[in-house]
Amino acid sequence: MPAPRPTRAAARTSRRALSALTALAACAALGTGVSGSARAASGGTKTVEYRGHTFTVPADWQVVDLDENPSACVRFDRHAVYLGTPGDQQDCPARIVGRTESLWAQPAATGTKSSVTENRAARVYRATGDGIAVTAPYGDDREAVRQVLSSAGLPVAAARTEQPAATPASLTLPAVATTHRGRGFDACTAPGQASMGAWKSGSPYGAVGIYIGGVNRACAQARLTAQWVLTQFAAGWRFFPLYVGPQPSSGAGSCSDGCAAITDPAPQGRDAAEDAAAQAAALGLGKGTVIYNDLEQYTPGASVTARVLGYLGAWTARLHELGYRSGAYGSASSLVSDLVANARTATLPDVIHFARWNDDDSTEDAVLPAALWRAHQRVHQYAGNRTESYGGATINIDRDQLDVGTGTS
Repeated sequence: MPAPRPTRAAARTSRRALSALTALAACAALGTGVSGSARAASGGTKTVEYRGHTFTVPADWQVVDLDENPSACVRFDRHAVYLGTPGDQQDCPARIVGRTESLWAQPAATGTKSSVTENRAARVYRATGDGIAVTAPYGDDREAVRQVLSSAGLPVAAARTEQPAATPASLTLPAVATTHRGRGFDACTAPGQASMGAWKSGSPYGAVGIYIGGVNRACAQARLTAQWVLTQFAAGWRFFPLYVGPQPSSGAGSCSDGCAAITDPAPQGRDAAEDAAAQAAALGLGKGTVIYNDLEQYTPGASVTARVLGYLGAWTARLHELGYRSGAYGSASSLVSDLVANARTATLPDVIHFARWNDDDSTEDAVLPAALWRAHQRVHQYAGNRTESYGGATINIDRDQLDVGTGTS
């Protein structure tokens, strides 16, 4: 689990308290890199310049130049500005969850028109301008991100609803893309091609968990495209797509600074399913594939259990309507125990992905009755936060054992 982060309230207080002098000191420490620079402004803010565009951001937002530090992890669970394109091997923790206000600007073609889209389900703006492409996620403070984008002249007031790009039929994979019997790993961000190639030839893994979206997805996905998915599939990789939507509670699992929580279960479950299906389709993961809703560890109780079951039931029902199979990830001691205890009345996911870090690479567990998820419908995350290297490529991962076929519950 990641180290605790300051609360959002504390971060806002810190922003207001920091003076222009503090901002100046931070900028001096940063220096001026090849791709961008920062300087103090007034009122507890600073300006960040990148490829001819100037953003005004809170003074305490860290600025990370990815040209100077290509291994830095682009993560959206902390206030930061990232400039450039990350390298092939990002130094990301295997599992971070949550979302706050931040900014990632990377190069785009010169002459690109200014436009802004917003995905309210995932709480993220995407913007383009002359020579730049910007990703701007937000947590509780949507207005703060809108102000940052406006400061650079990006037309946030005219933002359109994001529509994931249609994927050509030639890039759409069959349902077998999410079936696998054997070992797999999941990492916070999709590894670069060199790493995937090295791991395909040198590691014991045959499947990779990819985080395709969700309001609490913390890692950016610089590499994750339909072409990346197709390339890995052609090389023999299979997938278990993970969607990090609203959590059982704001403090669930890795949400040390608070996650967007389930407050209105059925509508949120349907919205999450619709967004997850759209994101999967944009990556070439066609109908019949499994999408796993990531629900972090929580303490079962009457109210939280009811929220989780209502949310997950709506998720499963809507995915089925859209032609996808439903998966759910959660702890054996919380989500799985709740599903098993309510199996007669709850709408169960088609595939269960249970976490118990006992180093036992089996899909059997004492909490799982033999009658449930028995027809190749199980994934066991049996170890977490392990750093492994193959062929010179190092990735921090969680280890998984898959037994997933093409059937349904």
